[in-house]
Parts: sequence; C-alpha cells; structure tokens
Amino acid sequence: MSASQSLNPVVAIVGPTASGKSTLGIELALQLGGEIINCDSVQVYQGIQIATAKVPLEERQGIPHHLIDFVPPQVNYTAGEWAREAIAKIEDIESRGLVPILVGGTGLYLRAWRHPFFPSPQTDEAVRQRINRIRETRGAEHLHRVLKRMDPQSAAELYPRDWPRVQRAIEVRLQTGRPMSQQKSERPQSHESANRLRLFVLNPDRTHLYDRINRRTEQHFEAGLVDEVEALLAQGVPPNSNALGAHGYRRVVEYLLGKRDLESAIEQTKQDVRNYAKRQLTWFRRESGAEWLQSFGEDPAVRSLVVQTLQDPPGIPKS
Repeated sequence: MSASQSLNPVVAIVGPTASGKSTLGIELALQLGGEIINCDSVQVYQGIQIATAKVPLEERQGIPHHLIDFVPPQVNYTAGEWAREAIAKIEDIESRGLVPILVGGTGLYLRAWRHPFFPSPQTDEAVRQRINRIRETRGAEHLHRVLKRMDPQSAAELYPRDWPRVQRAIEVRLQTGRPMSQQKSERPQSHESANRLRLFVLNPDRTHLYDRINRRTEQHFEAGLVDEVEALLAQGVPPNSNALGAHGYRRVVEYLLGKRDLESAIEQTKQDVRNYAKRQLTWFRRESGAEWLQSFGEDPAVRSLVVQTLQDPPGIPKS
C-alpha cells in the first residue's frame, strides 16, 4: 500500500445500518494509512446527531473524517454534489500518499461516483416549494403519478414513496423541458478513481442485525432524539427536508406534529430502519465487484480478511 504505487485501490466499506461500518473503517485507516470519506446521506448534515451514528471525535482515533457534519439541515444536499466533492477528497488524500476509505450505507452516493449523473440544473427553490406543497396536501404517491405523465421511464425506475428522487425528476422536467430519462445519456465519464474501487459489503446475520437495530433505536430515543428534532424544528428546519425525512427522524416529526403517539413513533422507527437495512442489502447486491463479508465490522477476523484481500494486485475486485 505504498504511496509510490500509482494504482492503489480506493477502498469502500458499505452495508446496512448498524453493521459496524464505522468501526471497520477506522481500524482499516489505522492499519493502511488512510483517511475516511463519509458515504452516508444523513451524516453530512449539521445538527442531525443522535440517530445518525456519527462517530464522536474522541472515538475517531485521530483519523480524519471528510464530508461529515458540514451541510446545514435546511439544504437538500444531492448525491451528485457528494460525488463531486468525494472526487476532490480522493485526489487530496492520494496526493498526500494516503489511502481514501469510503465508509457509509448510501448506495446512491456510491453509484453517483461510479456512474456519474447527467449535469442537472441548480435547484429552483420556487419550483421546489410548489412541489413540496403538492406533496404535503396530496401525498408522495400523487407526485409519482404526476411523474408518470411527465417522464414515464423515470417513474418506472423509482418507488412511489421515494419522494426526494421523484421530486427531483419532476423539477428537472419542469426546469429543462426535457425528461430526466432522456438526459441520462449525457452523463460524463466516471472519474478514474472509480476504476480502482475495492468494494466490501458487510452482511451480518439478519436476526442479530435486527436485534441491534431495535436496541439502538431505543437508545436514540432515550438519549434525547425527540428533543433534538424539536429543537431543529424550532430553528426553522422544514419538517419535509431531506434531513428530517431520513429514517430515524421522520416518525419523530410525525409525533411532534400530533400524527402519532410516542410508542408508535418508536416502534415504527424500528420497522423503518429494519426495512431500510433490507433495501441497502438489495441495492449493494446490484453493485458490480462487491466482496461480501459475513459478519459485523467489529469482528477482528473481518478486518484481517479485508487487509489480506487488499494484498492482491490492485484493480477491479473479484465478483
């Protein structure tokens, strides 16, 4: 892993929530001489702490963490923006002879780096607010039906309740006059670093993972999650923002808006996060070149296996 090698791999540790990605990432950074680039769409936000599993500064063992805790929660930060900034961080880290290690569970971020999105227009806040009002009054499924009329191909690729991406597809159609599906052919080429990816996916026992998710959700509520969300709303963070729409937060918002009781918010959050973990694993199964690790990231055997695997000649990883 010396700096003199011109084709060192870019390492990515991904997997479902609560699988121990952060712990493994830090251990690898210590052993390989690396720095971590956050690849989690909730951890980018400032003020969103308790339910994000951000590693506290005192537990990072001196390893620099990039693209974490730096976006105001009022901003709807996109995967394309993350990919552009991640490339800059990769280049910076490698210029100092170190190993970039992407850590997180947001598959869309990883995809945006490996297969860049087409150049989309800047967000028009007036258009976004108009669409937000429609969603708030008529629901996410209605937006999906609107997209079906405007861009049937994009609608077919998106879940009806995946409103952030449905909304963005509508925005692109309204702002450019052309369907997003037609513009995807205009994607730029991947950055060369994406061709050096070594992708490791944590896949621990499902029963143990779900038990950990349930316990961690209860701990988040005990640690003051409701107070955190209440403070963010009081600061003017929109309840329908990407930050507060994330799993672990949206049911608390519903509770504070009087749409459900606290017990329901806790139990539904557990279910949401378990469902999210399933979707993450489904997503990563579609990623080429993934190397699967059948345990939690805290397992020393997993760390040893990754280090040993990285001794192979760099290049496209084994399927």
